Amino acid sequence: MSTAKVRYLGELRTENIHLGSGNAYVTDAPLDNNGRGEAFSPTDTVATGLANCMLTVMGIKARDLEVDLTNSTADVTKTMASNPRRIAKIEVVLSLPANISEKHKKILENTAMTCPVHNSLHPDIERHVQFNWDSF
Repeated sequence: MSTAKVRYLGELRTENIHLGSGNAYVTDAPLDNNGRGEAFSPTDTVATGLANCMLTVMGIKARDLEVDLTNSTADVTKTMASNPRRIAKIEVVLSLPANISEKHKKILENTAMTCPVHNSLHPDIERHVQFNWDSF
């Protein structure tokens, strides 16, 4: 069974529909690649997918540990390279609650760093991840 349906809308834009839920989002080519930059670019979705995955698996593990990560955030910075055009670096800065034990912090950090997206990215993509445990 397919996961998603992607439709090219023209003008360097796609519509993406998750078939299980019907949720949708649009991508747009970035300004530096002939686009309007009015939505996530395809490479933005890859970079933010890393942060989404990290927070999701941390949430699963946190639930098992009876730890609440609600309102945690991730700031994502993507750096592109050329020849060939590709993602060169993804930086993720996670802002997490302060009231977590050192033991649980280590478990949650390891969980994040072994998420499926992290394990799926090409090894040439630099990844810099920072965990800020005193954010709220």
